[in-house]
Amino acid sequence: MSQLSHNVFFTLKDQSEEKITGLVNACHKYLKNHPGVVFFAAGRLGEEFQRPVNDQAFQVALHVVFEDKDAHDAYQTIEDHLTFIAENKENWEQVRVFDSYVTQ
Repeated sequence: MSQLSHNVFFTLKDQSEEKITGLVNACHKYLKNHPGVVFFAAGRLGEEFQRPVNDQAFQVALHVVFEDKDAHDAYQTIEDHLTFIAENKENWEQVRVFDSYVTQ
């Protein structure tokens, strides 16, 4: 069975160090350690990666792999996820979500 990889890239209105660090910390506070999560990581853009194929149009990246689609769907409605959105969305210029089925 395939796992579901949920990758989210946040472009911020206020791109200050404080706001970038705050969003990364909020990801760790609210979005990890939930049922069905088999991998979690959140961090900032690696600005030194400047090849033509590197997308630089974000400041914070979130990577969550779920054991299956049901776990992903449940995660979307949990209180921590909704609180994360409510507390942080005001500073989001753009949010891009890439969901894909993956195998190891």
